Amino acid sequence: MESNRKEDFVFDQPRTLEQKHKLARLLPDRLKYRIPLALDPVDAPAEKAFAAWPERIYVLGVGGRVVYKAEPGPFGFKPEEARQSLERLLSGD
Repeated sequence: MESNRKEDFVFDQPRTLEQKHKLARLLPDRLKYRIPLALDPVDAPAEKAFAAWPERIYVLGVGGRVVYKAEPGPFGFKPEEARQSLERLLSGD
């Protein structure tokens, strides 16, 4: 995306888990992410199971049941919706 080029946020596709970890460590610093992150292994089982490419916010309930699925990011992210879904889940509603 042009905005990624402009922000100097373009990287080669990581080929190892170590490379993925290195790139993921940039998120809290450069993008001010303040939510926990989980990394998919290089063979991408979560990406395949949840159609998570390019990135997507999910809230999973008991047994891995999807209780919230955002549109693909970054433009489909609605963190407030995800937060509300997580709060409902944690409150038992």
